[in-house]
Amino acid sequence: QVKLVESGGGLVQAGGSLRLSCAASGRTFTYYHVAWFRQAPGKEREFVAVITRSGLGTDYASSVKGRFTVTRDNARTTVYLQMNSLNTEDTAVYYCAATSGAVVRTTEYEYWGQGTQVTVSS
Repeated sequence: QVKLVESGGGLVQAGGSLRLSCAASGRTFTYYHVAWFRQAPGKEREFVAVITRSGLGTDYASSVKGRFTVTRDNARTTVYLQMNSLNTEDTAVYYCAATSGAVVRTTEYEYWGQGTQVTVSS
C-alpha cells in the first residue's frame, strides 16, 4: 500500500508559477513510477506528466511541455511538479498517482492522492 498526499495548490494569476508536491508513504517509493493528472470541472481526468522510478525518464502532455517540470527526490519520497507560465486553462484539481507497472498516460495507476486545487485567474 502506498499513500499519496498532494500539496501546493492555490490561486495564482495568469503567467505565475506554482510548485506542487506529492508526498508518498508506505511501500518502497523507488518501486513506483509517479504521474500527475488533472481534472477540470465537467471534463475527464487527463494526463499531465510522469516520472520513472529512477527519475531518469519523464514524459509530458503537449499542453504543458516546456512550462511544467516533474522531478522526484527519492530520499524524501516526494515528487514535485513545477508549473510556470500558468494560464486559465491550467485550472483544475491536480492528482498524483503511482504505479509499479508500465509507464502510461492513461489512468491505470494503482494508487491516487486526494488532489489539490489549482486556480489560475486572468
